[in-house]
Amino acid sequence: MRAVLISGGIAMLVALLGTPLFIRFLVRKQYGQFIRQDGPTAHFTKRGTPTMGGVVIIGATLLGWLVGLLLTGTTPSASAVLALFLMTGLGVVGFLDDFIKISRQRSLGLSPFWKIVGQGVVGVVFSVLVLQFPNAQFRTPASTRISFIRDTDIDLAFAGATVGLLLFVIWANFLITAWSNAVNLTDGLDGLATGVSLIVFGAYVLVGVWQFNQTCQSVLTAGPRCYETRDPLDLAVVAAAITGALFGFLWWNASPAKIFMGDTGSLALGGALAALTILTRTEILGAIIGGLFVVIVLSDVIQIGFFKMTGKRVFKMAPLHHHFELSGWGEVTIVIRFWIIAGLFVALGVGIFYAEWVAG
Repeated sequence: MRAVLISGGIAMLVALLGTPLFIRFLVRKQYGQFIRQDGPTAHFTKRGTPTMGGVVIIGATLLGWLVGLLLTGTTPSASAVLALFLMTGLGVVGFLDDFIKISRQRSLGLSPFWKIVGQGVVGVVFSVLVLQFPNAQFRTPASTRISFIRDTDIDLAFAGATVGLLLFVIWANFLITAWSNAVNLTDGLDGLATGVSLIVFGAYVLVGVWQFNQTCQSVLTAGPRCYETRDPLDLAVVAAAITGALFGFLWWNASPAKIFMGDTGSLALGGALAALTILTRTEILGAIIGGLFVVIVLSDVIQIGFFKMTGKRVFKMAPLHHHFELSGWGEVTIVIRFWIIAGLFVALGVGIFYAEWVAG
């Protein structure tokens, strides 16, 4: 439990103190954000704001996690390493996207094809590895069963291990792509994606700690409602490190933002969230805990689909936060109200998680 507090605290300090240093480096290199021409005109004033802040989030997370392990004498688990691998791997894809935008001075980075290829390679490697590394109780980090609050009876390996592996890779990559794009779409206003992510990852600290206290791998807690998660406490440590890093980064990312997380941060955070839902066996529950991300994605899907069918728009602009921006809402007002909505989704998700255990 000490590792949870230490990793979160160290990550927060690293991000809080390291971000201004990174800002100065980016300013010297003139690595600033380019603004899409079809976006709200108010955003043109943000042109040139340093971007790629996700480098700080990833670095602070990794450092916080490592210090937490070292100070508590904990051995790294397969689940934690794989979650951080997915986060860092997608962060590298996002970094390449951001760097191309900056170096070529345009608002578009990697082509959609190469972005999908990059996400796919990292996702496939993660998907295959999480079904390996059984521990002493023969539990692997992930399962081929579709999970809600815990594994359900829907097993992707219904036709054998090979089919199960193939279907799991497809399912896991769907989740990885969905979550990384969801965070990316949400990252449109100062502090919005950072604050929402902070709340969501904070919820996964609670989920991991609770699963650890009710794990099936302990003689004292093993029972009909125990959790099959392989390394719940280690996943709580990872979630705490990410939460701490986001706390420190938000200080500088809040309106008016001194730095943006860029695709480096949004893809990394989406990957980390996908990893936590898969490894804690809460794949469907994650869509409730991260409900605001889902709403924002749906707003984009609805806008595009309705426009293709009718030639008309449902919203003034998608994603949803830009609709309210063009409706005259202040940026800070939108961000704070979306944080509140994100908190309500998290409360609902965590409430369902706890109620399921109580009912059992």
